[in-house]
Amino acid sequence: MRRMIFTGSLLLALSASAVAGQVYKWVDAQGITHFGSQPPQGQEATPVNTNSATPKAPAPAPLPKLDSEVEADKQKAIDDKVKQEVAKREEERKKYCETVRTNLSQLQNNPRVRVEENGDFRRLTEEERQARISEAQKAIEENCQ
Repeated sequence: MRRMIFTGSLLLALSASAVAGQVYKWVDAQGITHFGSQPPQGQEATPVNTNSATPKAPAPAPLPKLDSEVEADKQKAIDDKVKQEVAKREEERKKYCETVRTNLSQLQNNPRVRVEENGDFRRLTEEERQARISEAQKAIEENCQ
């Protein structure tokens, strides 16, 4: 039984190629193109290759963006730019806060603070040191919370 099914399937597959015979193309005296399985007597006919694969369809062209999509893209670009600027300012603020906290620590823990003015070093008076401490604390309260 299996042998009979296999033989029948094989004959069926081979018969499709046997049925697809040669096709000829020719142009008559009036300029009309004809196709047929038999070439005409006394006219030149060219064989046509019927085994060629079907051509692939070209890729569909991308659809144009809608106005709302264009606006959304523009808004996203602006949002990204603003986020970058905010992140940059936040990083600068963190560095500033770290510097101010370090200076405050130095002022509070060291009663003998020296500063450089015009290339010369001098020691801060207690009033100047206290004023700088209060300025640093105020800057921390305003910017570093």
